[in-house]
Amino acid sequence: MATETQVISRSPDVMSGAPVFAGTRVPVQSIIDYLAGGHPLEEFLDDFPTVSREQARELLERVKHLLEDARI
Repeated sequence: MATETQVISRSPDVMSGAPVFAGTRVPVQSIIDYLAGGHPLEEFLDDFPTVSREQARELLERVKHLLEDARI
């Protein structure tokens, strides 16, 4: 039985309540900004070593599924 990895957490005590990668103070918006700016995932992971590759990939998969289901 696989356990779900916690990817995002949110607390008013951490980064003013912005969604962050669980167990870090790295805002989720950071990965979106990096990728939108043309930077590779490797650079993001190098610059934010507290975010695991698994967290980053899982977040991107979840966003992909949200967009597939969105009616925009």
